[in-house]
Amino acid sequence: MNLNSRLFDRIRVKPTERPLEKAAAKTPCSHPGCQAEGVFRAPKGRDREGEYFTFCKDHVREYNATYDYFRGMDDESMAKFRQADAIGHRPTWKLGARAAAASHVDETVFAEARAARRRGVRGAKQPEAAPRYNALALKALMTLDLDGDATQARIKARYKDLVKRHHPDANGGDRSSEDKLREIIQAYNYLRANKLV
Repeated sequence: MNLNSRLFDRIRVKPTERPLEKAAAKTPCSHPGCQAEGVFRAPKGRDREGEYFTFCKDHVREYNATYDYFRGMDDESMAKFRQADAIGHRPTWKLGARAAAASHVDETVFAEARAARRRGVRGAKQPEAAPRYNALALKALMTLDLDGDATQARIKARYKDLVKRHHPDANGGDRSSEDKLREIIQAYNYLRANKLV
């Protein structure tokens, strides 16, 4: 083994001593006048999700004893929040075979139509089935503030109403809702391109 080889000159060896680790900067307690280290995080409130105070052990106990997420909310708002919390605050809609049964179409109309077909009565009134939409169409409907059982007439009427409301010409040249208008137009164009309107 040749120790004078130029290959040995290029080998890097880890230093035997570790450099002194930098001491982490201590965060002071967020309580006014407290000089202790703030180790414990506490949420700032309902309208400031993701933001936290840092408290010492004594002050975090005091803060937690008085903290109320629902402070300032009326009973109706709290009930809506709890109902939405059951589904993770995500929009939902009915899908599958049970969606038609849950829609506003009366089952007796279906039964009458089936009986008329069996008897051979021509021109019997056919019930209007609830429209079925795919996931992208449902997303477009949600952009128009509609649900999954919207008819073509409702979609058109809602589109006209939203365009009138968000168009800059109708708002004295204010362009603050121009992005919302663009989303509405794209959603309607998707529905129209897929022959849903």
